[in-house]
Amino acid sequence: MKLYTYFRSSAAYRVRIALNLKGLAYDALPVHLLRDGGEQRQEEYRQINPSGLVPAFQDDRITLTQSMAIIEYLDERFPAVPLLPQDVAGRARVRELAQIIACDIHPLNNLRVLRHLVHELKLSEDAKNAWICHWIREGLASLEAHLARDPAAGPFCHGAAPTMADCFLVPQVFNAQRFNIDISAYPNIARISALCVDMPAFVAAHPSAQPDAE
Repeated sequence: MKLYTYFRSSAAYRVRIALNLKGLAYDALPVHLLRDGGEQRQEEYRQINPSGLVPAFQDDRITLTQSMAIIEYLDERFPAVPLLPQDVAGRARVRELAQIIACDIHPLNNLRVLRHLVHELKLSEDAKNAWICHWIREGLASLEAHLARDPAAGPFCHGAAPTMADCFLVPQVFNAQRFNIDISAYPNIARISALCVDMPAFVAAHPSAQPDAE
């Protein structure tokens, strides 16, 4: 298995966590998003991922380029250490939590969006950072409300073991902390993240532990 990754990409970080939780060995192939205008834009990489984004995942069967699709594929192909619950309602809930991050927070702070804000719309660095923090706070507040109201939330986002939702949560908390957002304002998120980050699978997936870390 190959994972085209960038150490600070939250989408790639999610997949690294999932692979580690399942104990699956893979080759990490760094794609530097900033060097020489972005290696993800080069034609060689676009043959793998036409979107020019990370991650991209390959095995002997398929190439996939969306983190949620990759994680669900891994969960179905390697069902040991499941990352989605067995019941229909539980699976829907985990997907909902993951999509709050993947759809409502992450796209607004993606590197290509931030570049557009700066280069095309001429936002200052301070204005760009204010944009980032606004949308992270909005999304985390929504996620916190979901976690607080649902009795299915256990020590982790759903129940007593990490699921796909936790794979998405921890990288988003990492991003928030990079921009000095006070996670204590979201007590369930802070509690779950603190529980996850000391687990070996999460430690090994952390950006600082990657071969391309800077």
